[in-house]
Amino acid sequence: MRYAIYFTPPAEHPLVLRAEEWLGRSAFGRNVLPTEIGGLTPAARAERVTDPARYGFHGTLKAPFRLAEGSSEADLIAALDDFAAKTPRLPLPLRLSALDGFLALTPAGDAAALNGLAGAVVRGFDRFRAAMTPAERARRRPERLDAVQLRHLDDWGYPYVFDAFRFHMTLTGRLDAPATEETLAALAPHFAEALTADLVIDHLALFREPQPGAPFSCLHLAPLTGAVRPIPA
Repeated sequence: MRYAIYFTPPAEHPLVLRAEEWLGRSAFGRNVLPTEIGGLTPAARAERVTDPARYGFHGTLKAPFRLAEGSSEADLIAALDDFAAKTPRLPLPLRLSALDGFLALTPAGDAAALNGLAGAVVRGFDRFRAAMTPAERARRRPERLDAVQLRHLDDWGYPYVFDAFRFHMTLTGRLDAPATEETLAALAPHFAEALTADLVIDHLALFREPQPGAPFSCLHLAPLTGAVRPIPA
């Protein structure tokens, strides 16, 4: 069993509903009716969304991990609630972007505060993470990582943290150039209205993978209720 700390908007947010239509799956456990989007049928989209559909619509803050010995799911939930109670909400305007061969929603403005939140989550919850096995490390393809990413992998169990972190909410797997162009043309109008809605990181989400290869689902939402710190004069 693995856990991950993500951000996803509330279940009824229009962005979530649009994302679930696209992915064909809900991380909140509800049925999603198959529908054609931008001329792409569910069958035509299936190969493009296999991985993001399994993980559920989300933005990663702490990547999937097994629980360390001596830690329990209840401990993790309690710690997440405590952390969230001390953390203020953050605005999160998004835009549709192409990233290294896949498509995702990414921050449309200054991401410094979001990056700081992600770093705090990585550090704050690392005590719950079991050490990587050699097989888990190998799956991260360490031979393809630069020196900084490799150090992050060995120290934190994931290469893309801190200075290597880029928040994104994945919508596709890797695509070639023609598929990227076709998929962008379908996604842009599908998400256009939802991306105009105010979006705020107002809670953290704990996702769970019950067994290797199974779909991740949202297990718990922890509201962010910390006071916003005043900007120094």
